[in-house]
Amino acid sequence: MKIHLTSVFVDDQAKAERFYTETLGFVKKHDVPVGAQDRWLTVVSPEEPGGTELLLEPAGHPAVKPYRDALVADGIPIAQFAVADVRAEYDRLTALGVHFTQEPVEMGPVTTAVFDDTCGNLIQIATQPE
Repeated sequence: MKIHLTSVFVDDQAKAERFYTETLGFVKKHDVPVGAQDRWLTVVSPEEPGGTELLLEPAGHPAVKPYRDALVADGIPIAQFAVADVRAEYDRLTALGVHFTQEPVEMGPVTTAVFDDTCGNLIQIATQPE
């Protein structure tokens, strides 16, 4: 068994697509219309185009807003992405205007930072120990 797809709820799929591809550097994998306005929109890492997909899922369900609001209020990231160097990625993203709610912090062998994805979520980046 392996993880094939996971999702984050987003307020605006077009905005999320721009942020996740142009700013974060993911690559669009699927973009299929679903209904009148929604899309099955997934992105993947350019390093693993056949790897786990991230679905940029519309946040229309009534349970989504209170759930995400509570996570953001408590500073809890909804997802974590692995990066080779958290400090370098923090510098790169900060230069692109990304707002971090937690600057890089060393936690033993792991360094983490948390940013706002502009679509209603906090995302953590982490350097994993080798």
